[in-house]
Amino acid sequence: MYDKSDPRASLALKAPASTIAQTGLIAEPQEAHFYADDPQLTNDAGKAWMHRGHNFLVAYTEAAPGVAHERKAQIDEYAVLLPKASALIEWNGSQLHVPGNSLVFVPPGDSSVTLPEGGVLVRILSTQNTDLAEGCGNAQGYKVPRTHIPPFQPWPEPKDGWKIRAYSLDVPQEEGRFGRIFRCTTLMINVLEPFEGPRDPSKMSPHHHDDFEQGSLALQGKFTHYLRWAWTSDMADWRDDEAIEMASPSMLVIPPPVIHTTRATGEGCNELIDIFSPPRMDFSMKPGWVLNADDYPMPEGT
Repeated sequence: MYDKSDPRASLALKAPASTIAQTGLIAEPQEAHFYADDPQLTNDAGKAWMHRGHNFLVAYTEAAPGVAHERKAQIDEYAVLLPKASALIEWNGSQLHVPGNSLVFVPPGDSSVTLPEGGVLVRILSTQNTDLAEGCGNAQGYKVPRTHIPPFQPWPEPKDGWKIRAYSLDVPQEEGRFGRIFRCTTLMINVLEPFEGPRDPSKMSPHHHDDFEQGSLALQGKFTHYLRWAWTSDMADWRDDEAIEMASPSMLVIPPPVIHTTRATGEGCNELIDIFSPPRMDFSMKPGWVLNADDYPMPEGT
């Protein structure tokens, strides 16, 4: 149930099921407190924390100045989020200088990202890249398959072929649009507007997803994630409600069909990024919501 002020209240809702929720859908949320946990990688390139969902993973890096972060024979398209620092991105013999406060999609193949002055580098990739997926701090959390999540299927390739695509996040707010949503063939990323101070507790938006996870990456501030498991006919599925408090940087992967909502609780700037893989159809069907929709077609028949 979305608050009436939330643009997502306009999304088409499925008819309520006539029977109780099916059993066997229980999975635990996956928490990563980058600000408190040891990094998975430490080398001349910097420190990197890696955390995964079923279809996606995040590599959050405190990058050293001038050192290239390479991907050799990358299987599929991936995203580079530059909260503040600028970067030089190279792919297939081409180079692109990208300022901070940008989101970039990089094609498959060999590529590199270099931050000349260093800073925070966030790369978001699919778990089809097993070399990274197996190195995530919570890799063991996915040894049991999520059978209720459909097999990963990428969306169609860009209309005009592969190239580095950079998008500024300096996007003015618009009435009725939710966040700043971008998609590529493998991911949908919603860079939510920074929230100053705590969220009004009378305007929460608890909801659930039937068959896909949500990754919530906190870049600034503090958040409390509220989770509720629906009752099924099998008491083995039942769980107590959870209220997970996380500072930043951190990441929480929320499994379906857990009911969830998040409240910003920091007194200053609170900034959250939502991640989905593959892209969400419901968001894509909303005119004007996906800011780069002209670059990436939807699957045929939609």
